[in-house]
Amino acid sequence: MILAIDPGSTESAYVVVDKDLKPKIFGKVKNEDLLEDLKMDRFIEKDNGEQDHFVIEMIASYGMAVGATVFDTCVWIGRFIEAIDDEVTYIYRKDEKINLCHSMKANDSNITQALIDRFAPGVRNKGKGTKKEPEWFYGFKKDIWQAYAVGITYYDMNLKK
Repeated sequence: MILAIDPGSTESAYVVVDKDLKPKIFGKVKNEDLLEDLKMDRFIEKDNGEQDHFVIEMIASYGMAVGATVFDTCVWIGRFIEAIDDEVTYIYRKDEKINLCHSMKANDSNITQALIDRFAPGVRNKGKGTKKEPEWFYGFKKDIWQAYAVGITYYDMNLKK
């Protein structure tokens, strides 16, 4: 299991990815709610025989001035790490861009399309399908895509054989 988090200053997206890289649980919630879920180990399946991996997208400085929301996000990253109480790996945005799109110029829509091309090629509605026929990305929204990109990048860089 991989728990991947795309942190924000007030809300964060998360995805739990199974051994087949299928998103099992995902959402975007208030940071306080995610923190409580982490403290209560709500994402951990006990005795499933799998190793658990925790990854968070980390802030990186590129020399530009930043505002208070970036510092607020940094504080939340620290709080999430403390609540996880296990080894956490940082994934940087540049790693996601290079891994999934092979370009530092990639943006959110490029990353989303790379994920669709990899896991749901030819599936309508951005790989989501319909309520009647849900596909790989059924229920995904903007920030959830980015949390999934964090998890897949971690897999590709650390677990892929």
